[in-house]
Amino acid sequence: METDRAAIIAFLETVHPYDTLPRDELVDVASSFRRMEFRPEALIYVYQTPIGGLYLIKQGAVEITDGNGGLVSLLGPRNSFGERGIMRDGLAATQAKATEQTVCLVLPTPTFKRLIETYPSFERFFNRKRGEKVSNDIATQKVADLIARKPLSCPPETTVVSAAQMMRDAHVSSLGVVGGDKKLHGIITVRDLANKVLAGEMPGTTPVNAVMTPDPVSLPPTALGSDILHIMLERRIGHLPIIEEGRFVGMITQTDLTRFQAVSSAVLIRDVVSADNVSEMAAVTARIPQLLTQLVGGHHSHEVVTRLITDIADAVTRRLLVMAERELGAPPVPYLWLACGSQGRQEQTGVSDQDNCLIIDDAATPEDMEYFQALAKIVCDGLNTCGYVYCPGDMMATNPRWCQPARVWRDYFNGWINTPNPEAQMLASVMFDLRPIGGGGIAMFEEIHAQTLGMAAKNSIFVAHMISNSLKHTPPLGLIRGFATIRSGEHRNHIDLKMNGVVPVADLARVYALQGKLTEANTRARLKAAEATGVISASGARDLIEAYDLIATMRLENQATLIKSGRAPDNFLAPSDLSDFERAHLRDAFVVVRTMQSAVGHNKAVVS
Repeated sequence: METDRAAIIAFLETVHPYDTLPRDELVDVASSFRRMEFRPEALIYVYQTPIGGLYLIKQGAVEITDGNGGLVSLLGPRNSFGERGIMRDGLAATQAKATEQTVCLVLPTPTFKRLIETYPSFERFFNRKRGEKVSNDIATQKVADLIARKPLSCPPETTVVSAAQMMRDAHVSSLGVVGGDKKLHGIITVRDLANKVLAGEMPGTTPVNAVMTPDPVSLPPTALGSDILHIMLERRIGHLPIIEEGRFVGMITQTDLTRFQAVSSAVLIRDVVSADNVSEMAAVTARIPQLLTQLVGGHHSHEVVTRLITDIADAVTRRLLVMAERELGAPPVPYLWLACGSQGRQEQTGVSDQDNCLIIDDAATPEDMEYFQALAKIVCDGLNTCGYVYCPGDMMATNPRWCQPARVWRDYFNGWINTPNPEAQMLASVMFDLRPIGGGGIAMFEEIHAQTLGMAAKNSIFVAHMISNSLKHTPPLGLIRGFATIRSGEHRNHIDLKMNGVVPVADLARVYALQGKLTEANTRARLKAAEATGVISASGARDLIEAYDLIATMRLENQATLIKSGRAPDNFLAPSDLSDFERAHLRDAFVVVRTMQSAVGHNKAVVS
C-alpha cells in the first residue's frame, strides 16, 4: 500500500496543478485517490448521472462526448475530466468512455472542492474555461505558453540505457538529441527504445543517434496550439519539439494537450486525414460554416478563425496530393504545391475559391510534365468538390502556365519585375503571397523567393507600379460622413467587406513587405513586421492594425450571421444593419485605411 501511494505521489508531481501543492498536502491528496481500471470501450460514466469525483488518467485514453453523442475531446495520461459536473450540480455534464486499456485515479468530490477553495492554482486551473463566450482553449494559445517544463536533452553519443534512465528519472517519454552545435539533431522516445532497441535486440551501449528520429518536424514558440493539434493528428505523431532560432527550447507531447475546446477544428483535420475518397472529404468541409459560427461566437480573434479554417484547406490539399500520388505513382522528380491568395496568406473565411500552382524540379522531362498536369487535375478537381471552387481567373495548377519547372518561375518573376505592365503587377501581387503546402521541393521555393524579394525591392520602378496596383481597391467612403454602397444589383445598398475592406489592407501590407524585404505572407504578420523593421511608423502600424482587426472581425461576424440564418456566407454587409456606434467605428477604420493609402501614394510619387 505504501508502495502504491509513493507511485501516486511520484505521478502527481508530474501533473499540474498537483505539482504546486505543499509536500504534506500532496501526500494527503495522494492517499485520497482510488484506482480504477477500464477495458477498451468501457463506459466510465454516463451523461446526467451522479459523478463521484474528479478523474485523472494515469494510463490509457478516454473519449469525452456530449449529451448528443458529439465528440468533445480525446484525452490521455495526465488529463483530468469530470470537473464540470462536480462544479455544477454533481451530475455528469458529459459521457466518458475508455478507448483502450485505461487506468484512472479518482479524487473524491469533497477533497476536490476543498482544493479548489484552498489553493488558487487549483481554482485557476479548473475554472479557466468557464467564462461565457470566452475561450482560452489550446488552439488559440501560443506554443510558448504551452511548454510545461524546461527542455530535456542528451548528446548524440549518449547510450540508450542512459537515455532510458534520464526519461525514467524525469518522468518523461522523450528527449531531444542536441549536438555540440546546440542544434536539435533528433528526438528519442520510449517507443523508440521499445520498438528499436528492445524488440530489435540492440545492445544497451547503442548511441541514441542510431535509433532517434532525425530532423523531426518542429514548431517555433510563436506558433499556435492549433498547429500542434493539427500536425499531431495529420502526421500521427505524439512528440513535437519546439525550436527557436535553431535552439531546442521545449517538447510538447499528446499528454500535454487536453484538446478541450480546440477539438472542433482538430476533429475536422483528423477526419480529412482519414478520408478514403473525395466525397468523404467534402462531407468534412461542409462542416466548416458551423465551425466558423462557433469560433466567431466564442469571440476568437479574426486571425485565429481564419488560420484554423485555412489549416483545414491545407490538410485537404495534402490529402488530395497523397491520393493523386497513390493513383499516378511516385512523382518522377521533386515538386512543390503552393497556395496563393487567401490560403497563401492563411486568411480563408467561410467563402473561398482556390488559387494554387506547382513548382517542379528543373530535371523534369516533357513526359514528367504530363504526370504533374494529371496530378494538378486530380487535386484541383478534388478541391472544387470540397467547396474550394475553381478560381475565376484560372490561377490554378491545372493551367499549364502555373505548372512549370523552377527555371520558368524564375523567368516569370524576372519578367514581371523588369517589365511591370498591368498584368505583371496583378500577377506579382498574387504570387508574392505564395506559401508551400505539400510536396518535397521546399528548397526550390526558398531560393526563388529570396532572389525575387531582393531583386524586386531594389527596383524602384517595379515598387512604384506595385504601389499603384495596391491603390486600386479603396475603402467604401461616401462624401458626407457615410458609406459608398453598391448602387444596383443583388447587393444594392451593401458594402463589400472583402474587396473594399480587407483587400486594401492586404495590398498595403504586401507593399510594406516588399519595401522591407519581409518574408511573412499573412497580412497582420506583415504589418507587425513592417512596424518592427521601421518600414512604417509605430503609430501608423497601430492604427492600421486596429482598423484591419475591426474590418476583418465585422466581415466574419457578418458571415456567421448569414450562416445562422440559413444562408450561404458572403462578403456583403448592409450598413443599415449596424448600430450607430458600429457604423461610426467602421467608417473610422475605413478612414485610417484611406489615410495610409494616401501616404503610400505620396511616397510613390516621391520615388517616381
